[in-house]
Amino acid sequence: MAKSEHIRQILARLPQQPGVYQYFDDSDRILYVGKAKNLKKRVASYFTKQNHNGKTRLLVAKIKDIKWLVAPSEADALLLENSLIKEHRPLYNIQLKDDKTYPFIVVKKERFPRIFPTRRLIKDGSEYFGPFPSVKTMHTVLELCRKLYPIRTCALALSEENIEKGKFRVCLEYHIGNCKGPCVGKQEEEDYKKSIAAIRHLLRGNLSEVVQMLEKSMQEAAEDFRFEEAEQFKMKLASVKKYQAKNTIVHPGIDDVEVYTVVQDSRCAYVNFLRILKGTITKGHTSEVKRKLGEEPKEILEAAIVQMRDKFGSDSPLIYTPFAIDLPLEGVSYHVPQRGDKLRLVEMSERNARFFMRDRQKQLEQTHPEAASQRLLETAKEDLRLSELPVHIECFDNSNIQGTNPASACVVFKNGKPAKSDYRKFNIRTVDGPDDFASMT
Repeated sequence: MAKSEHIRQILARLPQQPGVYQYFDDSDRILYVGKAKNLKKRVASYFTKQNHNGKTRLLVAKIKDIKWLVAPSEADALLLENSLIKEHRPLYNIQLKDDKTYPFIVVKKERFPRIFPTRRLIKDGSEYFGPFPSVKTMHTVLELCRKLYPIRTCALALSEENIEKGKFRVCLEYHIGNCKGPCVGKQEEEDYKKSIAAIRHLLRGNLSEVVQMLEKSMQEAAEDFRFEEAEQFKMKLASVKKYQAKNTIVHPGIDDVEVYTVVQDSRCAYVNFLRILKGTITKGHTSEVKRKLGEEPKEILEAAIVQMRDKFGSDSPLIYTPFAIDLPLEGVSYHVPQRGDKLRLVEMSERNARFFMRDRQKQLEQTHPEAASQRLLETAKEDLRLSELPVHIECFDNSNIQGTNPASACVVFKNGKPAKSDYRKFNIRTVDGPDDFASMT
């Protein structure tokens, strides 16, 4: 399909990373949100394939701009796509516009807590873990929780009074060993709480015990020639490891938060902003900021926070940053995450800032080819701690054949580009044996 020069340039710069892409029309309205394992290949396919249906052809004809967010994994991209579709409700997205969302596992706030799957997050003090990128993964984790720590699956009101009055009888789950019978007083509340605490620990991402158990069970089944059973363990292991790469896109415990990070090159700084509401990313944006002489990253970030909050009308009471800042804003507190999901959100923000920076550098190099060489020289100067740009570089290397026929070669770079007319090769006649230092003199 035909594509404008602007779209052609965007396609050339797209990263080969998992993420989410957004299509915009000439009114800057979001037409479509999609996820991709490889952003470059997926987005390019819209403009190169010839067998699209009528709806897709109409969509492509309306695309005037493309934006994207890089995600750590395809599962993360899937969840981010879900949250963005629900936030913006694009015209051409039909599958996820309803209120259906990805599944969670809830640890219910009650005496002898139940653990079960849900798609609804109710603020009743219960704990929610997820979301899971697929129902299969969620059920695998839930099944493993119940296998490791037998807990009740019934919905009985297990008050102390009801248990003492003997209102209940044990069910089949008790007889087959899947429950210890708290309904008839056969399991103390404290013992049950220990199992729930262990499950909470597991659901927070510490799956090493589960992985070890599955690997051991798989190996034992294979050694006993129970290959079908071993294959089942293998499939469960794969699902758990998929969950173990825990998503950073959505976390129900992170609500009404802004994330800001900054990266810089010799010319500009690039500030990324993420807005998280009700546990999902609802906004992502990166701005290019001209650097002032001697301006530190802390100062750049402080100024950008004020500008972006005003631009997007954001008023979150909590801001995550990669380092401490001193910006007094009324009703706002700051946090520098050190671990867990909060840190992974900061890392994701910084990753997107770096991709934006590389994108801008590529754009500049297309219009000003000398900019690439200049950037390399500035990087070399900084890395080598030189006082000035290394505009003339000579590189020597020596070689010999088991101590005989020593030779040297010299390559030259001027202003960051190979000066091939100045390349030289030397046959060393004054050195015996493999002596690089003597060859250099």
